[in-house]
This record gives sequence, C-alpha cells and structure tokens, in this order.
Amino acid sequence: MIFEDLPTTPTSEELIDKAFSRAARAGKAKGGLEAQQSMLQTAANIISDNLENVVTAWPDFEYEDDVHPFYYELADAIVDVDKLRQSLSEVMWASRKAREIHEEYQPKLRKTDVDTARKHRKQAFARLADIVEQVDDELIYINKSRNDLRDLPEINPDEPTIVVAGYPNVGKSSFVNDVTNARGETASYPFTTRGIGLGHFERDHIRYQIVDTPGLLDRPPAERNEIESQAVSAIEHLADCMLVMIDPSAECGYPLASQLELRDSIAAQFEEVPVLTIANKVDRKDVWDESLTDELDADYTMSVETGEDVETVLEAAVEAVDYEPKLPFEG
Repeated sequence: MIFEDLPTTPTSEELIDKAFSRAARAGKAKGGLEAQQSMLQTAANIISDNLENVVTAWPDFEYEDDVHPFYYELADAIVDVDKLRQSLSEVMWASRKAREIHEEYQPKLRKTDVDTARKHRKQAFARLADIVEQVDDELIYINKSRNDLRDLPEINPDEPTIVVAGYPNVGKSSFVNDVTNARGETASYPFTTRGIGLGHFERDHIRYQIVDTPGLLDRPPAERNEIESQAVSAIEHLADCMLVMIDPSAECGYPLASQLELRDSIAAQFEEVPVLTIANKVDRKDVWDESLTDELDADYTMSVETGEDVETVLEAAVEAVDYEPKLPFEG
C-alpha cells in the first residue's frame, strides 16, 4: 500500500537538536577555520537532507501513476490532500533555504580569523534554526497525516472489485464470508462504524476483490457526513460491479420500500458500473410483502442461509465485471 512505508517526520526541535549535535561532533574532530566550516556544512546538510527526505517519501498526488484516484479520494477524506501538499511544499522550501544559507556563509568562514568565523557560523546556525522552526506546524501536520494513512489496510484498486451494498442485516457480510476467505478479515477506516469486510476469490486464474462497506453504503446519501460522502466517492473509483442486497422479508428491520429507495440512490451514484439487485432470504418467502414483488425487480434471488443460488449470484457479478487482464506485451 502506497502509504505504509512513510517514515516518521521529525519535529523542528528534534531536527535542530540532531543537526547541531552532529555539527558539534564534526567540529571537535577538526580545528581552526576547518572546524567552523565542517560544523556549518554538517548542520546545513542534515537539515536540508532530512527536510527533503520528508517530502520525497510521499507520492506525488498530482499524478495518477503515483496515486490511484481511489487512494487520492480516500486520503483527501481523511487528511485534506490540499493542506498536506501545501505543507510538503513549505518543507521543501525550508530544505532549499538551508542550502542557500550554507552557500551564503561558507565563503565567510574561509579567509578570516577563527573568532570571526565562529561568529559567522553562529549567525548561520541561528538562521538555520529559524527556518526549521518556521515549518514546525507543517512537520507536525505531515506526521499526523502519515499516522492517519499508513495503517490503512490494503485494497488493490487495480484488481477487479465487487462492492456489496444495502441496509444492515440484509446478509451482506454473510455473503462476503461465504464466497471468499474473508471470515474475520476486516479493514478499519476512520469513517466507518465497523470494519470494512474484504475478501478475495479466483475465477479462471483472475483474483477478484469483494468488499462490504458498513457505515457508508448502508444508509441514504442525505444521512452521510462530508467525510463519509467523500469516502463513497473513493469507492466509485474502486467498484467494477455493485451488488445491492435486499431483504424482501424486512426482517432486517428496514421496510422494503426504504431498501428500494437506497438501491435507487446507489444505482444513481454508481451509474458508470453495473448495479445488480439481489434479493436475499428467499427461504423466507412466507413473510415477503407480495404487494411489492413487482417493484422489487430483482436481478437475482438467493439465500445465503441455505446456499441457494449464491454461486449463481457470484458468477453473475463476475460476468458483469467483464474483466480482461492486460497482457505484458500490450504495453
């Protein structure tokens, strides 16, 4: 996952302490003017290199090759990508300024006496410290963003993906567990009340992801907060097929009419991908509301409880995805 290897970002105090303590050791190894020059070079290099490394460790959010739209939207829902990019830009500015200060003062330490050189070196140190302190808030925000993003479980946006939606208790997680190795496998995201169910299965040597998103696609859009809505936008970049699961028996606790309204809103939002309506709990037809059968207009029926037609639904989802792997020689 693109965020999992991000290094810890130092605070301004930690970086200044590191740079100046290393500079002091470098100065002790030499004498006279050479000691002052070595101290300045060491401090400036450590500050500039560390700040630059903070920036280059992050992917470039401007390029889709670095950050898939799914992860871009996901990151933006969690940390505010624009603010993060601005913070990274400020830190890179500070890295360049540290090098400029070194280039400005180093000539002053060559053809002079030691006391004057020491005075110039101290002035340079003060300016270096000031530059780092100016970006302290940015360093703190970058590290917070790193902590918020690095432990996100991996969902591969390049794998064909089936997303299961519908109200709670309609059988979504049972379906995901039944058709995949997902039992106990959940992905914790900051904007979900429960872990996202994530599983995998193979057909014709192709690996498929199947995802259940409790807390996001199990309620009407009007009930989602801004972060949740943006997370749903991220899922739009992920889904190759939507399975909207319906419980016609309404034993889930939600009237069939409400479930169908949610289905229609999901279909409207995910209009770029196939959306299949799946009526679960066909073994409970004795409590179906027959007056709404025509309105239900299910593409497929099944019972996760008994296993009836579960495989049929999965095969229909695979067919709807219509995934063709890219061959190496196609470029």
